[in-house]
Amino acid sequence: MRYEGKVYRPWPEFKSILIQTTLGCSINTCTFCSMFDDKRFKVRDIADVMHDIEQARIMHPYVESIFLIDGNVMAARTDYLLQVLTKLKTTFPEAQQISLYSGLNDFRRKTVAQLKELKDAGLDMAYSGLESGDRLVLENIQKRMTPEHVIEGMAMAKEAGIDVLLSFIFGLGGRERSMEHIKATTDILNITQPEQIAPMALAIQPGTVLEQEVKRGEFIMPTQLQVLKEEQYLLENLNFDTYYFGDHGNNMVPQKGALPQMQTAFLNRINQTIERLPSAKDNVIQTFSW
Repeated sequence: MRYEGKVYRPWPEFKSILIQTTLGCSINTCTFCSMFDDKRFKVRDIADVMHDIEQARIMHPYVESIFLIDGNVMAARTDYLLQVLTKLKTTFPEAQQISLYSGLNDFRRKTVAQLKELKDAGLDMAYSGLESGDRLVLENIQKRMTPEHVIEGMAMAKEAGIDVLLSFIFGLGGRERSMEHIKATTDILNITQPEQIAPMALAIQPGTVLEQEVKRGEFIMPTQLQVLKEEQYLLENLNFDTYYFGDHGNNMVPQKGALPQMQTAFLNRINQTIERLPSAKDNVIQTFSW
């Protein structure tokens, strides 16, 4: 199996084998992200992907889950993805889940019929970056996505039966737009109702546009208290069934579980941290590079 450049996978996929299907990210403009700054977007040659799948079979006698990388694999043509999925299902009949990265706009660029084809061929779940539900924040981070795009893309995925894990970032509105960011994000989550959500606290990545904005004073980092207040607001106002992956290493209070079953317990932990943790009043958020 061959990997080119830096390789990333979502932390819930830590047990999955990784099949590099595309290189880089077709957007690659987000100001907070440096994940794929070492390569240009490209769909890998299908023969190379097939070879890697066969090699993975030799290396792994039993595989429960498979994750397709890089940045937004769903941007590849539907017929290409169908070949990859068919090969995976025949090569790993024991696999219980096949997932990939997808931009929410990638759903919109396909038809629901095409998405259903992918689902029927074995695609179970997509990981998508919401980042924020706030229109201004999305513009500031150069996401090339609007709240309307989010709603449309999520509706198409749901109609096709593809589960979605939406990730978003506490603190991405900075010190000045913290509440606008979390209120809009909570609202759009309640509208779209993803099957899983994964919040993480903002971390400034070296070499990003956002890092330069911080250095120039154009983006003021939120305080730890603001980040906690954002999670507090989120947990107070989410109103649908989902699974909460709030255990990213940068989160001040790592916690995961089903909502609404665990919602009160999670909220209580946040409230207790706000009340008891001295660093919650610190002026600077403490996070680390991904």
